[in-house]
Amino acid sequence: MFNSIPPAVKNLIIINVLFFAATSVLQNSLGIDMNQWLGLHYYAAESFRPWQFVSYMFMHGGISHLFFNMFSVYMFGRLLEQYWGSTRFVVFYFVTGIGAAIVQEATYAYQAWGLTRDFDSYLNEETSAAFYAYIAPHFNSNLQMWYESISPSETIMAVRQALPELQNVIFDSFNTVGASGACFGILLAFGMMFPNMIIMLMIPPMPIKAKYLVVGYGLLELFEGVHNFSYDNVAHWAHLGGMLFGFFLIRKWQKEGQV
Repeated sequence: MFNSIPPAVKNLIIINVLFFAATSVLQNSLGIDMNQWLGLHYYAAESFRPWQFVSYMFMHGGISHLFFNMFSVYMFGRLLEQYWGSTRFVVFYFVTGIGAAIVQEATYAYQAWGLTRDFDSYLNEETSAAFYAYIAPHFNSNLQMWYESISPSETIMAVRQALPELQNVIFDSFNTVGASGACFGILLAFGMMFPNMIIMLMIPPMPIKAKYLVVGYGLLELFEGVHNFSYDNVAHWAHLGGMLFGFFLIRKWQKEGQV
């Protein structure tokens, strides 16, 4: 069965699995976190590198993250590759993945603007209570340890002195990994190319046309992205970015008579 998979889809799955295996080995044997080097960071953070716009697509946060992304590449990507050809499919995959990264960077910029606004509000309030009210939503382990190491009376002065370093600690925590943006682009393309093909869902177990599945997923991602639930660490705007770039690329190809 594996030999029947089109070459681009097969090689993408192999490369993603190899990256995941290498990441796990380096983490467990040498303590090297490749997600910090290859995951997508905010462009204003010290950890950002230009290659992360591509490399983040081959990094995954866990085995289930990898499995579901590669399963979607297999399920929908192989039909698209057979329909378009390998070259066009690979171009589409990387355009949607990079497009998702661009949208995610815009999301980071918005979050950074909110963080800067929160710091300004705190420094104007000049109370420890204000610090928690404005900054607590951005806490991570490094920031928590830093804050607990100073006394309340030192808080205002310490924040004023350490503001650039403190902001960078938070900016460095912005990190996105996974091929999900490209996968959502593939899903969008599948719905546009084969709108009336029936897909059997697992949960709930019911048949649905591809075009309705795409619309449903898109609306769900938009809802969760707008509400930004506190328990949710999924890059919903990157998913929508992959769909958006995929839509415009397909429309361009359609106007040129290429698909």
